[in-house]
Amino acid sequence: SRCESTEEYDYDYLSINKTWVLTPKAQETDATQILNALLKNYDNKLRPDIGIKPTFIDVDIYVNSIGPVSVIQMEYTIDIFFAQTWYDRRLRFNSTLKALTLNTNMVSRIWIPDTFFRNSKRADSHWITTPNQLLRIWNDGKVLYTLRLTIEAECLLQLQNFPMDTHSCPLVFSSYGYPREEIVYRWRRYSIEVSDQRTWRLYQFDFTGLRNTSEVLRTGAGEYMVMTVSFDLSRRMGYFAIQTYIPCILTVVLSWVSFWIKRDSTPARTSLGITTVLTMTTLSTISRKHLPRVSYITAMDLFVSVCFIFVFAALMEYATLNYLVGNKKPLEHNNRKARLPPAGAQVMPSFTTININNIMHWPPEIEEDEDEDPGSPCLEGKECERFFCCIEDCQTGMWREGRVRIHISRLDSYSRVFFPTAFLLFNIVYWIAYLYL
Repeated sequence: SRCESTEEYDYDYLSINKTWVLTPKAQETDATQILNALLKNYDNKLRPDIGIKPTFIDVDIYVNSIGPVSVIQMEYTIDIFFAQTWYDRRLRFNSTLKALTLNTNMVSRIWIPDTFFRNSKRADSHWITTPNQLLRIWNDGKVLYTLRLTIEAECLLQLQNFPMDTHSCPLVFSSYGYPREEIVYRWRRYSIEVSDQRTWRLYQFDFTGLRNTSEVLRTGAGEYMVMTVSFDLSRRMGYFAIQTYIPCILTVVLSWVSFWIKRDSTPARTSLGITTVLTMTTLSTISRKHLPRVSYITAMDLFVSVCFIFVFAALMEYATLNYLVGNKKPLEHNNRKARLPPAGAQVMPSFTTININNIMHWPPEIEEDEDEDPGSPCLEGKECERFFCCIEDCQTGMWREGRVRIHISRLDSYSRVFFPTAFLLFNIVYWIAYLYL
């Protein structure tokens, strides 16, 4: 009985094996006969339904990845699976097979659309390990042709709001030679799909969405159907905040330290001012290395330029203070000489007795001001009080009425309030304008 069961098992295995082998052979023969019959009188130089009606091509795109985006070259790289579907009545067949899935050898044997990408700079089709192409023919004449492409396409970036800018990078394609009367492209309802965005190499950008449109382009050769897919990108500004914005702000704040240094410390204040100016010059040069040589001002250019103006103004503030105070001392010295009595005149000494705690001091000691401030007091008189009291010639009529009284010696004190307040107001207006307006 054991021997009989073994023979019965072998017989069943052989019968199953025969069925598994014979069926594919029959289908292979049928598929070969179908292809030979289809290609016997087929002319791949002519489009389907030529002279009868236009050929409608349905387009599907699967976005495998996007990036990187080159700001300097104004281009981006995209990897897609591009699928086109149309009907060719010459490829109908009657068989138990519903569809024939074929390799790239059949692509050159039948008619395919002459689709090209209008804004591509370079495009490559993948060939490893075999050409990444698919051709599928259904028994009702429906044809599906897909291929994988890596395209470097143009993307004209408008950098006025850089680095807080958003862009829409298009991928534009159409027929190269067939006008709208012969080929019509159509989008399906869900024509575009995207893969997992975590594998994309966008680096400085975030993908925010896409749009697909179609339009008619009128040229001298005719009217063409143009299909466009626009990928919306928003720039991440973290890199630029670390590399440019924060260093610029810190450099401006560092330039304010000179307002708390004594005005007699000329080397310290001059060195600090020149260092901050040179630092801002370097930051301005570095910030432009990541941009093309555009003729308009970007948002970063505006910020760096204003920071440079603040730093340079802090240096000029000390130069102005040092110049005016230095010119004022000779005037005071001359005034003191003018108060001395003329030679040969009889001068009667006058002394004052001051009683402090029953101690008599005679003659009185002249108290010197702790902080010599040659430029702080304004000349007395109603007429001078309304003038801009910078130097001691208010009464000579050199200054016009209506000026504000400003003491030159207090210029550092004014700067300690004016510079931080002005810079804070600039930042509030700047960030609100570029982020929210």
